[in-house]
Amino acid sequence: MSKKIASARISEKSSQLLQDLNNSLPFDKLLYHEDIEGSRAHAYMLSQQGIISQEDYMKIETGLTEILEEIESGIFTLDGDDEDIHMAVEGRLTQKIGDAGKRLHTARSRNDQVALDFRLYVQKSTKNIALLLLENIATFVKIAEANVEVMLPGMTHLQHAQPINFGYHMMAYASMFKRDYERFVSSHERNNFSPIGCAALAGTPHPINRQITSDKLGFSAPTLNCLDTVSDRDFALEILFNISMMMMHMSRLSEELILWSASEFRWITLSDRHATGSSIMPQKKNPDIPELLRGKTGRVNGNLVGLLTVMKGLPLAYNKDMQEDKEGVFDSVRTALLGLQVLNEMMAEMTVNKERMEAACMIGHLSATDLADYLVREAGLPFRDAYHITGNAVNLAEAKGLDISELSLSDLQSIDERIGEDVVMLLDNRASMNARQSEGGTATVRTLEQVGSLKAWLLKQSRTCRQ
Repeated sequence: MSKKIASARISEKSSQLLQDLNNSLPFDKLLYHEDIEGSRAHAYMLSQQGIISQEDYMKIETGLTEILEEIESGIFTLDGDDEDIHMAVEGRLTQKIGDAGKRLHTARSRNDQVALDFRLYVQKSTKNIALLLLENIATFVKIAEANVEVMLPGMTHLQHAQPINFGYHMMAYASMFKRDYERFVSSHERNNFSPIGCAALAGTPHPINRQITSDKLGFSAPTLNCLDTVSDRDFALEILFNISMMMMHMSRLSEELILWSASEFRWITLSDRHATGSSIMPQKKNPDIPELLRGKTGRVNGNLVGLLTVMKGLPLAYNKDMQEDKEGVFDSVRTALLGLQVLNEMMAEMTVNKERMEAACMIGHLSATDLADYLVREAGLPFRDAYHITGNAVNLAEAKGLDISELSLSDLQSIDERIGEDVVMLLDNRASMNARQSEGGTATVRTLEQVGSLKAWLLKQSRTCRQ
């Protein structure tokens, strides 16, 4: 192996085992675009400050542009013996343009260079994930609006509890993903500061202008403290946390889709494009997509815990441990981007089996609470007394093999004579659902309000994204 560019102090050839352990090019080559983008901005600033000549700058700019084209066309393959993407690009640049290429690294270190490349990647990925979240939210809102009259059993403890509509249920997930979107947007704003120019840890004696590179790269401003900057991987931890939270929401949805598509429920049907068969049982149709999304949640959680553990005991400033910051982020970002795309496509093509959902509402006495509320409101009973009377009504329905909504007035009055004839209408499941008109409730009119609110919010976000 040839002597490394950054090995002036080292006189002996590195152990092959050290080289194998130290080599990050196989994974950090993913940052080639960010590395070249950052180097172009750095070279421009050096020329503007008179630190390098205009002639050298033009050579560097031309050389970096050509290297980008070479990488993307496959002429220059990133599989050599360079230890990382930074050395690979700088080595190729010097090979192409000579001494001018050696001047590129003036007033910077690989410490601030890698912090820049990685931050650019995380910021770009944060935006891409946020945009896909908006698409998913829009899909959930569309499904919700189409199903505000379709009843299903709302559950607690996975037991039938009260009647809700399917649009309301979908709006719950839309609300989760809205919070996820807001986390990504907040992280992008909080981390949109330029690390380049911090050098190794203490800044540089060269007369640089960090605002020039910050502006050139689209950051809000340079970072405040160079020691913190080269040590900082909070931005990487944030995207890992944001992805883990988002994937947890996807996993909860996936669990329900798996249940709902089972023969015992059959509330939904996934399209054949988003299901698989069995290698031995020809009748099977398996919900592999939600199962994989549920499983990959553990994977991204592991990436978050892994980087938290790497960072927890590191002294300032840069330490080689921090080379372990990228693979987990790359993996989680890939998982998030693919997961959001396939989830959106699957949900858009999912069939809602309305009759099965509504039939399930006749199991579990979903309107029982309405009888208790009626006795409190009309008979002035304490809720606990009304609760026990309603329990007796449920027991009677169970004995007759009926749902509480199917009991006759005489049945109900045999439990308590204060129950009037108007209660029969109140115990109808649809009436029960639509009675819940408190803000944020499941009544169709309230669900439509929620749909309208998120549609207006989506329109505002789309306008912001276009600006």
